[in-house]
Amino acid sequence: MKLYVDITGKQFSVSKDPEPKKEQNGTQKLERGTGRPMWSTQVFVLDETGGEVLTITTAGEKPDVKVGQSVNPGQLEALPWATNGRNGVAYRATGLKVVASAAK
Repeated sequence: MKLYVDITGKQFSVSKDPEPKKEQNGTQKLERGTGRPMWSTQVFVLDETGGEVLTITTAGEKPDVKVGQSVNPGQLEALPWATNGRNGVAYRATGLKVVASAAK
């Protein structure tokens, strides 16, 4: 089962440029099944309840986004995890699309 996040009413801003997602040995992780390189992009998410920083993983070409740009993640998925007594939620999207700014 996949847990998709409803992004309605949420604003996403890039807070750290995309970086290669790394294995423990320092090499870039590749997506299972496709071999596409994986990328981590830190974003700040804001809605009526406040803000939160998330790291979103994408696969394929490096996302063409920069710090400060507003973006929309495609099919944002929450992936709960638990390892060695630690737990959390990882986030994955099919891509990050820059939101066109309104004309002034």
